Amino acid sequence: MRVVREVYESYGFEPLETPAFENIETLLGKYGEEGNKLIFKILRRGEHEASGEADLALRYDLTVPLARVVAQYQHELPKFFKRYQIQPVWRADRPARGRFREFYQCDIDAIGSTSPIIEVELLAAVSEVLARLKFDDFVIRLNHRRALSALLETAGVEAAQHGDALVALDKLDKIGADGVRKELEARQIAADVAERCLRNFATPPADDPRAALSHLRGLLEGHTEGTTAVDALEGIMALTRGTAAEGRVRIDPSLARGLSYYTGAIMEITVADLPGSLGGGGRYDNLIGMFLGRDVPACGFSLGLERIIVVMTERDMFPAKVSRGAVDVMIACLDDGQRSDALRLASELRAERLRVEIYPETGRKLEKPLKYGSVRHAPVMVIIGEDEQARGEVTVRDLQTRAQDALPRAGAAVEIARRVRLGT
Repeated sequence: MRVVREVYESYGFEPLETPAFENIETLLGKYGEEGNKLIFKILRRGEHEASGEADLALRYDLTVPLARVVAQYQHELPKFFKRYQIQPVWRADRPARGRFREFYQCDIDAIGSTSPIIEVELLAAVSEVLARLKFDDFVIRLNHRRALSALLETAGVEAAQHGDALVALDKLDKIGADGVRKELEARQIAADVAERCLRNFATPPADDPRAALSHLRGLLEGHTEGTTAVDALEGIMALTRGTAAEGRVRIDPSLARGLSYYTGAIMEITVADLPGSLGGGGRYDNLIGMFLGRDVPACGFSLGLERIIVVMTERDMFPAKVSRGAVDVMIACLDDGQRSDALRLASELRAERLRVEIYPETGRKLEKPLKYGSVRHAPVMVIIGEDEQARGEVTVRDLQTRAQDALPRAGAAVEIARRVRLGT
């Protein structure tokens, strides 16, 4: 989470938090048919409780609450509002590997501009987050909602059925072509139209964006809106050169993203050994208008914290310093007379931004504090006794090598901090 915050802030995004629940009308109708089913509803309280009616709901995502905030505080926000938000959301889903009913989203959104610079900055920021976390095999799939609509039209899908078709096609990577074909037919889309859909959404060579764009342009030749969408994708791809997203982005006509509020570019991050995605997002220029009465351009991206942690844990990607424990220095005092000095030293070490714990009991035998320090995975223990106090020193013990030496009490915190940072 610290890495996510640092990267997001380096791109000029500011923090925001919103309540865990919203009015139910705020959330309903924003996530498509399937999303509405996954909203956790809160029953009316008091005399209305027996009615089974709901007036509130837990956050389903962080984007719709942001749209409500922008509409509510429109006159107090800057022309271009860039915010990040790291908070839990809730979905009445079936838990599975990397899928939870409560999970954290790490969102960045930029409000107020239609410039493709926005999409590229989002792609670069999330790429930088994953690179700093040592992911080296992630791919960002990129598509455009208007290109999707154009592909559906050229396949013969009626406009009224576009939503149904997209819900089915969004599952292509989960249930395969046969599963999508059956779902399309179950949604009353004719078999020949379903076949044309699947042909249109077949993924071209993934590693060559130019070939993918050419393939997509060929499918949409003569379709004005579709061609405009391909031009937009081409512009985004060109602007990624020289950014953290360069070489990471792949054009993928099969990417649908089921949320109904997307209006332009849509994006999703995948890694080889995780079904589904590590995160996704897109442009949603109409969503704020649902609350405000006029459209406001907006684009955002969300990383799924738990999914990132699942993959990092399974791949043993966490650095040793993180996995060792929550304490950098353990302090042990041998007699009651050293307790005040132990507290002072702890304060000095914390001023050096170290995590410090004092073993609360005193005693001349070090067996118990050493064992506790091992349980807490502290790399260093500082020992203060009568002899050390008389000499104006402290004893510093490396709990891994068991080597120890004496340091002058004055300035001890600075030297201990230096050793901890060097891992010695």
